[in-house]
Amino acid sequence: MARKKPITVDALWKMERLGTPSLSPDGAHAVVAVSRYAMADNKAASSLWLLSTLGGAPRQLTQCGDKDGQPRYAPRGERIGFIARREQQGHKDEEAQFYVIPPDGGEAQRVGEVATGVEAFKWCPDGQRIVFISWVWPELKGAKAQAAALKDHKARKETGYATSEALYRYWDHFVPLGRVPHLHLMDIATGKPRDLFEGTPYELSRGEPDAGAFDVSPDGRRVVFAYDPAPEKRTDGRCALAEVDLRSGRINTIVIDAEWDFCAPRYSPDGSRIAFIASHQGRKHTMPTQLAVWERGQGHEVVSAEWDHEVHAPLLWEEDGQALLFATEQKGQRHLWRFDLPDRRPEVVVSGGWVQAFDKAAGTLVSVADAAEHPARATAHLPGQAPRRIERFNDAVMAGLELGRHEEIWVEGALGDPVQVWLYYPPGFDAKKKYPLLQVIHGGPHTAAGDNWHYRWNNPVFAAQGYVVAAVNYHGSSSFGHAFKDSITHRWGELELQDIEAATDALLKKRYIDKKRVFATGGSYGGFMVAWMNAHVKPGRYAAYVCHAGCFDWTAMFADDAWSWHSKELGAWYWDDMAKIHAQSPHAFAKAMRTPTLVIHGALDYRVPDAQGLAYYNTLKALGVDARLLWFPDENHWVVKPRNSQLWYQEFFGWLQRHDPARQG
Repeated sequence: MARKKPITVDALWKMERLGTPSLSPDGAHAVVAVSRYAMADNKAASSLWLLSTLGGAPRQLTQCGDKDGQPRYAPRGERIGFIARREQQGHKDEEAQFYVIPPDGGEAQRVGEVATGVEAFKWCPDGQRIVFISWVWPELKGAKAQAAALKDHKARKETGYATSEALYRYWDHFVPLGRVPHLHLMDIATGKPRDLFEGTPYELSRGEPDAGAFDVSPDGRRVVFAYDPAPEKRTDGRCALAEVDLRSGRINTIVIDAEWDFCAPRYSPDGSRIAFIASHQGRKHTMPTQLAVWERGQGHEVVSAEWDHEVHAPLLWEEDGQALLFATEQKGQRHLWRFDLPDRRPEVVVSGGWVQAFDKAAGTLVSVADAAEHPARATAHLPGQAPRRIERFNDAVMAGLELGRHEEIWVEGALGDPVQVWLYYPPGFDAKKKYPLLQVIHGGPHTAAGDNWHYRWNNPVFAAQGYVVAAVNYHGSSSFGHAFKDSITHRWGELELQDIEAATDALLKKRYIDKKRVFATGGSYGGFMVAWMNAHVKPGRYAAYVCHAGCFDWTAMFADDAWSWHSKELGAWYWDDMAKIHAQSPHAFAKAMRTPTLVIHGALDYRVPDAQGLAYYNTLKALGVDARLLWFPDENHWVVKPRNSQLWYQEFFGWLQRHDPARQG
């Protein structure tokens, strides 16, 4: 038997990544997109695979496309729809288009041609039509006018982006100039699309709307969708729900409240009710996302109000209409839950790890979930049977890797509250030996370090380099209830630092931790925390920091795409109370910074603009603090290209090793 090796970044990029499954109507098969990455040519490709829930071997369904994705079985199961850019009959798609393919194989066929592209879709119940999203010029009418406008836009010689909009860029891209996302109806037989919002002020959210933004009624007569009724669209906009009648085109708003945000609508099996997610944003920006149900002629009600958990999209009705399935976090894990409507009772159906996606049909449930010790796997859950894996895509890679163990511990943190810490140990860990400690601080801040498999910040890869890795779910983290999440509001940095330091203190009491070899790293809000620590923790406690895409100056951060959230999180606009903003901003305490820091940033990061990283790096240089900059001209808030990821890990480990006392001559 070959000797197992510690996991490396190269092994990470050999792993295949599973998308969201779609079950056939009889539940016998699931179709899923599988992505592969090639370090040699620095590219990704995805294809569709059929997975048998009854025990058969997986079968590759598509091979010709580079990025075949979002597959969905038609209601009768005779074909599978998906979105791709392909070359067919000598014509190469300039924008993503809708394709169909029989599940028993054959050639995929493009359905129609939408000049402005197809972003996401859902089947109508008759299987003869789809409803899809496309970004269009709202003042134009007809597909020909849209095609001509797109052609003119692509031919323009100017590169300037002129706008009066408040929301004009999002994460890593600018909102398409002059265009908004509309719902369209397309007949499969003719391929002709019809803009359902044409001539109206309605549009979907401009923040990457997907198939969860709308749903088609079981009788195929209506489509419900979420939209922002505010004249000016912002990232913190509050959506209402409306229905469009597919025959008449009439649109009626059915759920609206200026104090609430509503999203992710889903019709009940009989069409009489719509389940959706509701958040009372008018009360506070950290209010949880809750399950709500609207009944025709009766109004709506939040049904999970007494349950201190956040409901995540998508929602899926059980066939009897008495319960809904959805994923929800709990103490650093993400389970699949069933919420029974008559008695308002939630119960775990599939335990995490971290449930990423799921589908259910004809009594068969398929889940895709990862965990701290393995990448995502697809599992079938049939009535009366034990759960069963239905693919083995990454088993061969994982079989050759030696992972260290991991565990969950709790420490007393800020306010005397218990704080969760995930620990990852090096392979072959020996408690009698000494190891360096590496704090890996999660972003958000309202997310969580979880029992999951992370490709960009992979804790087993960190541990394989010989570190004991600590991931703290500090105050502000999700999955521990609203009070814990909201506790940091208007005082960022204060409680989180106490929690991280409490974890460091607890671990320094362990005989196997070398007190001279302690490091802290973090990305996004975790990067903010690293910069905050550089100014608020006594120099020498941490040998070095790594700050990836970190927030450094909350006034200059107003250049980000989420500026409308700042006063909610920090407690004031900077022009109203500069002292309050500076009290939470690392740059205001820069004079105290002494610890060597590697700063990493991408130029396409619009959530934390790269000027934040450059300013932090320049500040450290001006102070005479040892610093190094890794800047990517083609990466966003994350690092998603294989070769760049490889370089990221090389620089990350190289920096820590350079400042490790045990490695210095």
